[in-house]
Amino acid sequence: MGLNDIKARIAKAEKTAGRIPGATQLIAVSKVQPNARVEAVLEAGHRLFGENKVQEAAGKWPAFQERFPDAKVHLIGPLQSNKARQAMQLFAAIHSLDRPKLAATLARLAQELGHCPELFVQVNTGEEAQKAGILPAEADAFIKEVRALDLPLKGLMCIPPVDETPSLHFALLAKIAERNGLEGLSMGMSSDFEQAIAFGATHVRVGSAIFGERDPG
Repeated sequence: MGLNDIKARIAKAEKTAGRIPGATQLIAVSKVQPNARVEAVLEAGHRLFGENKVQEAAGKWPAFQERFPDAKVHLIGPLQSNKARQAMQLFAAIHSLDRPKLAATLARLAQELGHCPELFVQVNTGEEAQKAGILPAEADAFIKEVRALDLPLKGLMCIPPVDETPSLHFALLAKIAERNGLEGLSMGMSSDFEQAIAFGATHVRVGSAIFGERDPG
């Protein structure tokens, strides 16, 4: 498996689902990957990447972006409020807006800095106690709150429970997005991105299938 294989599978899934070709953006999840592997994917022409931690991205991406200025990085992991300022400088989009305090912090910084990354509200579709995200029953109210802060809300994100059928969660996220007039759907990973595309995913997050297995050590 590799970058070209994943792109071919995305194109096939779009065609099968009757989606417009190119409707799904591939986020290459580069967290905990050696720089050489990331560089190889950049050299192959890919330009959209995902990181889980602000600190890791800060140590990796400024140097890469000097050489590849059109490369964009999205934050797909949790964001602490005290890292929000740094995140707003590093990332083109943040997929993990999951609480009112963070929304307020981002709104304040957006006024101060004069810009803000695109934002995705993380919805805890499985209502898992250990997982971040707004509960589905509270999503509509939180989306309204984010919009009232004049933040650039692009869409919604979810990470389905590992032991449940992901399509049920993709369908739920799509339903919440549709009734709130949101187009962005960040959902689907290496094992289930084709199902996510069938339910309208605009961003899929694929890591090991592109880069190989991570080496956290």
